[in-house]
Order: sequence, then structure tokens, then C-alpha cells
Amino acid sequence: MTTPPSLTVRQAIDTLLARTGVPTLPRTADTFKTGDPDTPLRGVVTTFLATAQVIEQAAALGANLIVTHEPTFYSAEDTDDLAWLGGDPVTAEKRALIDRHGLVIWRFHDYWHLMRPDGIVTGVARELGWAVESPPGGPDEAVHAMTAGQAGDTRQAGAATSVAVTEPTPLLELARQVKSRLGASSVRVVGPDDLIVRRVGLTLGALPGRMTIATLQRDDVDAVLCGETREWETCEYLRDSAHFGRPKAMLVVGHATSEEGGMAYLAEWLRDLLPGTPVTHLPSGDPFWSV
Repeated sequence: MTTPPSLTVRQAIDTLLARTGVPTLPRTADTFKTGDPDTPLRGVVTTFLATAQVIEQAAALGANLIVTHEPTFYSAEDTDDLAWLGGDPVTAEKRALIDRHGLVIWRFHDYWHLMRPDGIVTGVARELGWAVESPPGGPDEAVHAMTAGQAGDTRQAGAATSVAVTEPTPLLELARQVKSRLGASSVRVVGPDDLIVRRVGLTLGALPGRMTIATLQRDDVDAVLCGETREWETCEYLRDSAHFGRPKAMLVVGHATSEEGGMAYLAEWLRDLLPGTPVTHLPSGDPFWSV
């Protein structure tokens, strides 16, 4: 089976958005970043981030749509605030590479997280082998919680965090399991290594410290799993929490490692949604190495 020639990139994205069930967001990062969305769809690549290497690999596969979770051009909303990159040779070369291959890049961040269950959480939990308790309510409630968090009601946002249930496991052993199952190059840990963990708040990616702390304030959360964090926020909250006899923990695996599984799951999800369209997941990988 081949992709129907009448299906354009834009139509594929419209189909995807409709399937999420999330109400239309008045402001979102989920927009087209490059290319002509009205071009016929030939194939799709999903990835955590459209690196230059991923772009080259996508082109070699014959795909012309890259669905990326994070920004392509180094800043949060990478179509509205690129003036600061004017004249930058790296940005120019990346744009030239994209244009040369006629690629459309579309970001899928907000809607994928707001879907119930959260698409990123679903994929990462599968990699970890953890059962997940999604927050109550559907997409409308998820949007409300996100809006509340942005407005400063971090407790409501923390209450909306998905929680994974594990067998009672000492923190050190849990960190080893996470490293192995996610293929992480390293796991940074805050908290007593003998702390018994039963329930993990999945604050994946790079949530603001206030939202991560709000998750840790929940009585039903022993630890959080995150991608990256500002070290003077949640880390120091946890250090003081242990000092005052309220030990909890955080595992930090790197932003890409904490969310790539969700974009691998997206490839499976899209194959069912777009039958006949070649869909491939290309991991962007962890950019860090350690000594």
C-alpha cells in the first residue's frame, strides 16, 4: 500500500490533531517550522529533536515530514524569536540542508503532552515497564491544569502529573533500572540511596522547578523522574527536605533520554492513523558525554 497522492502534509497533521482530542489551543509551539505543508506527503519521521543528522537520515529514507518534539532552531518558540540568530552560519547551513531536501518540519509538543493519556508518558513508561496512573479528567482538564501552572497555580499543575507505580525498590537500584531500560549514559540522583520508592512522578523533559516541587509535595509521590533541572531549585528543596526528615528523591536522565520513548511510541500511533504512509522513528540521541 502506498500513501494516497491526494494526502498533503497539512491534511496529515490535521488528522493527527483531531485524533488527540485536545481542544484547539489559542497559543502553541505546535506549528510548521519549515517547508511547504501543502506538498504531498511521502513519508514521516518522528524524533525528539530534528538535529542535522536526523534531517540527513530522514532525507535518505525519502520522508518529507519530520515531526519533532523540541525546537529545531535552538529556542523555545523557534519561529517567532529567531532574529537573534541572523547571520549565524550554523543556522544558515541547517536551513539550507532542510531546503535542499524539501523537508517540512512540524513540532508536536503541547498537544502530545495534553492528550490523555500523555503520549510522551505512555511511550517512556512502556520502555521502563511501569504502570502509570494518569491524572483524572480528559484533555480539557489537562489544558486547564497547564494554564493554571503557567499562571502560577503550581499545586494544581503538580496534581496533574502522571504517577508511575513500581515494586518497592531502593533508590540506588531504581536508578540502575532506569539507566538500563532507557539506555541512559548516566543517571544523576538526589536523595538517600536506600530510600524505598513505590511511586514516581513523571516530570519528564524540563518542567519548571515549582511544578516539580509541587509534584514532590504530594503525599502519593516518593520521587520524580525528569530530563533536566535547574540545580538551585528542586535539588536544593530535596536536600533540605531530607535534612528535616522528609526524604524524597529525583532522578535526572537528560532531556532527550527522558522523552525519546514518547516519540518512538508516536511512530506506532501514526502508522495506525496514516495507513500506507511510511513512518520511521529516528532517535536524536543524548548530546552529552561524561568523563
